[in-house]
Amino acid sequence: MRLVVARCSARYTGRLTAHLPLATRLLVVKADGSVLLHSDGGSYKPLNWMSPPCTLAVREPDADAVGRGVTEVWTVQHQKSDDRLEIELHEVEHDSAHDLGVDPGLIKDGVEAHLQELLAAQIELLGSGHTLVRREYMTAIGPVDILARDAAGSAVAVEIKRRGEIDGVEQLTRYLDLLNRDPLLAPVRGVFAAQEIKPQARVLATDRGITCVTLDYDAMRGVDDVDSRLF
Repeated sequence: MRLVVARCSARYTGRLTAHLPLATRLLVVKADGSVLLHSDGGSYKPLNWMSPPCTLAVREPDADAVGRGVTEVWTVQHQKSDDRLEIELHEVEHDSAHDLGVDPGLIKDGVEAHLQELLAAQIELLGSGHTLVRREYMTAIGPVDILARDAAGSAVAVEIKRRGEIDGVEQLTRYLDLLNRDPLLAPVRGVFAAQEIKPQARVLATDRGITCVTLDYDAMRGVDDVDSRLF
């Protein structure tokens, strides 16, 4: 990865036309060929960029550009379209290259598999008297995350999401429709469990008789003591 801090301007042409006036910015050239321009703000999002496949060509400025203080011109051309990013460098303050090696990728904490494992071990979060039947209860259209029994012995199908949206409610509805055809299980009640449940999903779930449960991931894994909170 090459990192360049320079006073520069840029012009993007192709699907649209955009211009970045002269300012000090960070230019990132990655091993996959992508080129990104960042300002000192805006979180992770670059001001402009070119994604691979593309090529980077560096040339000397013409006389007119030299008169404007340009010392180097970068032309980043996309290989499958007419998109082009042309960067004029005026003054380079930093230029370094770094071999980052092979990245193992992002390992997410709190994914649905973790939530499922924790909820199965703490099934009482669904209510007093609940017991676990099994995780990944297989149906003809896919596995239900958790099948449990409530205090009265009735079957409970649980769909778990990190973020509860309408699609998840629809998925659980299909499972319930199928499970309630099984005389050994029916009637089966549904529980939609997630770290965050969108208002529209909660309304739809309630309308269909599905209980919504918000999961506190930190509390479930013992990182956060709920009883010690001030509010």
